[in-house]
Amino acid sequence: MLEIRKGEKKDLPKILNLIKELAEYEKALDQVENTVSRMEEDGFGDQPVYGFLVCEENGNLIGTSIYYYRYSTWKGKRLYLEDLVVTESRRGVGAGKLLFDATLEIAKETSCTGMMWQVLDWNEPAINFYKKYNTRFEDDWINCNIDF
Repeated sequence: MLEIRKGEKKDLPKILNLIKELAEYEKALDQVENTVSRMEEDGFGDQPVYGFLVCEENGNLIGTSIYYYRYSTWKGKRLYLEDLVVTESRRGVGAGKLLFDATLEIAKETSCTGMMWQVLDWNEPAINFYKKYNTRFEDDWINCNIDF
């Protein structure tokens, strides 16, 4: 049985493992620098900057949705889905749909004007999953980053 619930501090080691699993799938494991202690401070400290949901199957954590709020000068408050991860062995059982739907509900309940996320252009399974939601895919924006 699949169950969605709000993430807790005790989940963070498993969440970091899921993040690393995703990074390995995306051929970027060497870029993961986050730690459980940093995630604890950033998610449960004085000024939390992200939230997350977990999906459990018979008590075993098999997936997560990590999100935060951003502000669009054109649209207002938006929910940004940073990562939606289901462990590889449990993909296809419905966990991703439950997590995505629950994240959409959080956006609606917190008066967001919509939800945004990114998907790699070669990740066909993810793209096909998002197409089921009538997702609008943009091709005219370039992602920019500065790392410190």
